Amino acid sequence: MELGFIGLGKMGMNMVTRLRRDQHRVVVFDRSTDLVKQAENHGCITASSLTDLVGKLSPPRAIWIMVPSGAPTEETFQAVAALLKSDDTIIDGGNTRFHDDVRRAAELKKSGLYYVDVGTSGGIWGLKIGYCLMIGGDEAPVKRLEPVFKTLAPEQGWAHVGAVGAGHYVKMVHNGIEYSMMQSYAEGFELMSKSEYKLDLARIANLWMHGSVVRSWLLELTAGTLKDDQKLEKLKGYVQDSGEGRWMIADAIEKDVPVPMLTTALFTRFRSRQDESFAEKMLAALRNAFGGHSVRR
Repeated sequence: MELGFIGLGKMGMNMVTRLRRDQHRVVVFDRSTDLVKQAENHGCITASSLTDLVGKLSPPRAIWIMVPSGAPTEETFQAVAALLKSDDTIIDGGNTRFHDDVRRAAELKKSGLYYVDVGTSGGIWGLKIGYCLMIGGDEAPVKRLEPVFKTLAPEQGWAHVGAVGAGHYVKMVHNGIEYSMMQSYAEGFELMSKSEYKLDLARIANLWMHGSVVRSWLLELTAGTLKDDQKLEKLKGYVQDSGEGRWMIADAIEKDVPVPMLTTALFTRFRSRQDESFAEKMLAALRNAFGGHSVRR
């Protein structure tokens, strides 16, 4: 199949490489000429601009956008939409809030264009094992793009989960669960790290991968990380978030659904970015004020 592809970052480059292995014709564009050249070495056809990319595709065109979420995705979407014709399709494979998918699809529909949202999970490992694809959109464009999905995903690793926005909605919930799982592993391994038994944490993580009810790919990654650095001395405990956890909490509030695990996991990430917490200094000050408890200056 033929596909236009915009965005050749860590995931994007691996995705076009995987597509070329299956002999898809891929026309690529990125602002980095070095990345474009690298994609050309994988057999991709290069474009010097978005206009050039569209011109090198045969109608009905399909263009996959894989750029950072937020303004970069929105700007790219608007620029590409202005260049396309009826029956063409825009695919957003990044992390987009599902409300934006619904708005964009409505905009495109006025011009006879299709919009498909693809929640993409797999990170930097996707080149080797494939990507889990959660797909939202109308039946016709999703069916047309099936060869691409089959190449990018492992067997049974993709599904058309619903109408426009459903793909990114499911990915949002997926990432919220991921936050909570990682937080649980982090807390458990911290407790073991302070045990009087001097436990081999890497060995225990690997042990749990064999028959344990808590085994998972995240645990497998935990084992590998601890093997390289048992005490994690090379890392600073600063944890970013990419937005999906916030969106999931907002959606949960709207629907009156309690999500305490996700909320705690997200707020722990916020705390990790503070060198010193004002709230904790306030606690120390109040204990000193009412009970004369000692404080550290």
